[in-house]
Amino acid sequence: MAFSRLPNDELLIRLSGRWTLAEGVPSTENVRSECDAAAPPRRVRFDAQAIASWDSALPTYLRGLMELFASRGIDADRSGLPEGVQRLLDLAAAVSEPELAIAGGSWLARLGAAAIRRCRSAIESIRFLGEVLIALIRLATGRAHFRASDFALTVQQCGAEAVAIVTLVSFLVGLILAFIGAIQLKQFGAQIFVADLVGLGMAREMGAMMTAIIMAGRTGASFAAQLGTMTANEEIDALKTMGISPMEFLVLPRLLALTLMMPLLCLYSNLLGIAGGAVVGVGMLDLGVVSYFDQTRNALSLADFGAGLIKAVVYGSLVAFSGCLRGMQCGRSAAAVGKATTSAVVTSIVLIVIASGIINVIDHILG
Repeated sequence: MAFSRLPNDELLIRLSGRWTLAEGVPSTENVRSECDAAAPPRRVRFDAQAIASWDSALPTYLRGLMELFASRGIDADRSGLPEGVQRLLDLAAAVSEPELAIAGGSWLARLGAAAIRRCRSAIESIRFLGEVLIALIRLATGRAHFRASDFALTVQQCGAEAVAIVTLVSFLVGLILAFIGAIQLKQFGAQIFVADLVGLGMAREMGAMMTAIIMAGRTGASFAAQLGTMTANEEIDALKTMGISPMEFLVLPRLLALTLMMPLLCLYSNLLGIAGGAVVGVGMLDLGVVSYFDQTRNALSLADFGAGLIKAVVYGSLVAFSGCLRGMQCGRSAAAVGKATTSAVVTSIVLIVIASGIINVIDHILG
């Protein structure tokens, strides 16, 4: 490695020989001395024509030099480096430098950075919601375009393929509700009211809630992973280049499919939960099958099922919205896809809980 001073306060660094891990790399002290000289250079250029071979040792060494130049305020011209080295340096520079710097800062700096990220995320969510509403309006006016085969496939994934896990969880939830209620009600000789507890609990809340959580972990995460992978592979950009709206072609079918399937899955979950409660009522409490289901029928009304189905529609739209939102916000790396998937599940569950509280308050006010 040799140095040459050029006019206009430029420093030319000539690289030659073999730059491999086996051969080793020189120290950066000579470069540091040139940068800290009485007349430091304003610009650094590279001449790598004499390099015989190189491996990861060269970009690692140059990455350290780039950090040194950046700390001294020296501009670095990388056009003289091999094209492969330039691409590797670009990938290394793709890491968010502000986040890395703030991670080691004071608690006030970290708090401010977190607040800025939350504000940006809220703005992006509102913008995404607006785009979804525009796509729905275009669908209502017959101007939205997506393939019917994609919609049918998504309906199958959200509906029929989710029946098995919904069956298992709903049956166990009904069984657990009945078992917990039986322990308390048996002390007062009111075992028959286990049917009321399970029926009302499943129809008004637990059926829709458990189905939504299942779909958040299963389908919402799937949406985020699918769209996140497409974003990382630049397939979303390709659709935009071809004049195809990703909101209509990708997001809208998923949103509609999950919103339509959730009420059906919720109703199925209610029936399975009631069946699970019947197992405990008949098996543990010696209640008759006819008397148990007759008590359930007397305790429930269409309004109870209607409240649960309304919640299911809201939960389904929230799960689909969260999964698509995080997928479209995904970065362009494998790690970003995993982060988007995790964020989609967490966001879905938080929104489900908030929506449940709001809907219950509204139900109470409306009587």
